[in-house]
Amino acid sequence: MRGGGVAGGIWFAASSLGLLLLAGCGTSGPGGYAAGHSHAAHPMYKVGAPYEIGGVWYYPAVDYNYDETGIASWYGEQFDQKYTANGEIFDLNELTAAHRTLPMPSIVEVANLDNGRALRVRVNDRGPFARGRILDVSRRAAQLLGFDMNGTARVRVRILKEDSIRVAELAKRNGGDSRVLVAEAPSVASVAAAAAISRPTPPASLQTAPSYGPVSASAGPMRPLSSAPQPSASAALAPFPPAPPAAPITAVHAPVVVPELPPLPEKVKMVPVKSSGRIFIQAGAFSLAENAQRVRSRIAGLGSAQVLPASIKGASIYRVRLGPVPTVEQADQLLIRVIGSGYPEARIVVD
Repeated sequence: MRGGGVAGGIWFAASSLGLLLLAGCGTSGPGGYAAGHSHAAHPMYKVGAPYEIGGVWYYPAVDYNYDETGIASWYGEQFDQKYTANGEIFDLNELTAAHRTLPMPSIVEVANLDNGRALRVRVNDRGPFARGRILDVSRRAAQLLGFDMNGTARVRVRILKEDSIRVAELAKRNGGDSRVLVAEAPSVASVAAAAAISRPTPPASLQTAPSYGPVSASAGPMRPLSSAPQPSASAALAPFPPAPPAAPITAVHAPVVVPELPPLPEKVKMVPVKSSGRIFIQAGAFSLAENAQRVRSRIAGLGSAQVLPASIKGASIYRVRLGPVPTVEQADQLLIRVIGSGYPEARIVVD
């Protein structure tokens, strides 16, 4: 599996989490990432019952208010043409994703907070079970979002309610095949090098005058280097006709041709993103401030711990967080330490 940052050279797994990942990757149950080649797809609408992986319980549900930030990864060749958790066949070139609890299928918008690219993908699988990830997308989706080389990205994932209702109804009515609504985007063509800046030739009146060579102080009066006959002395004394009025000289600036930026691939749009995108480890969220302070004291030795009050649907909560952490790799390591300190539901958040 390429999710979790393999492409970037980091596999998010201590030995304990590695076992967790293997458990998720070798089952066609709620863990998704089904093993074994398939011969025919049997897609279905599926929410599923609560399930437990590595000591953590997950509760699939219809949630049209889902909107979360965190770290996304991607998966590809190892699972290509194998069953997904809802009976489809995984195709690494389609725009699909694995999520732990959203209905299958659902449509979510994934926004890359590192570059502002956003893309709609169809959730049709369960995962990821690397604890520091909130979504695994197909390789094609990662390419279009611009993080296939890094392996991970800071993302915002939000469900699209109307689209999700439509694909759910199609899945129930048409034997589960809802893929028509999120078709594969065409391949990204390679972009040619930018054209050189072109400048038209200026008019003759503005071209540089011919050079007459160097002038020596002892050479006498300067004469043009020409074989044309020179005027006689009498002609030199004749009155000159009046010169025509000089036309005003207007500076001509050559237009600068600015190379156009390559267009975004189809299906990709740009969205405004938060300027910070800081990464934190959230040990937990509590309804009582004293409980949050107790947890903060216990994990303070791991880093800068703080209690952040918030309000969700009118209820006050107190989130205990460590950070900010500069990189995803460092966040992975810190998350392992927080989990090992007795907080198995700790997770990485982006704020």
